[in-house]
Amino acid sequence: MIRYALVCGAGHDFEGWFGGSDDFDAQSARGLISCPACGSSEVRKQIMAPAVVTTKGREAKSAGPSREMMMEMVSRVRRHVEDNFDYVGDAFAREARAIHEGRSEERGIFGEATPEEARALIEDGVPVAPLPQAPPDRRDLN
Repeated sequence: MIRYALVCGAGHDFEGWFGGSDDFDAQSARGLISCPACGSSEVRKQIMAPAVVTTKGREAKSAGPSREMMMEMVSRVRRHVEDNFDYVGDAFAREARAIHEGRSEERGIFGEATPEEARALIEDGVPVAPLPQAPPDRRDLN
């Protein structure tokens, strides 16, 4: 796994984890990477210092969460949302705004929104967040 410091066109800093050095380029070219703050798919890598692991660093690093544990946590979050929230499809932006303005029943929802719709919701103070992508099926991995 490789961790990159990323920045969107609006200047929001965040990080992303990728399976290999070519994964960022491939996912970016397909429009699969977006800013968690504004939904922009105009994302680029920032300059980062390489991580040099010393003997002490190895001991500290091994105490941290493993990739499998992180992927399990992402899976649980996604599964919780899918099991407990209402799926509203491409009406997400319209329904989120209606709930925020009190015109629709308050409840948890999930669905799809364009980067522009997500940006407009955030700018208007509507509390939204991207749903973590489903981890790839282990059978599809090398």
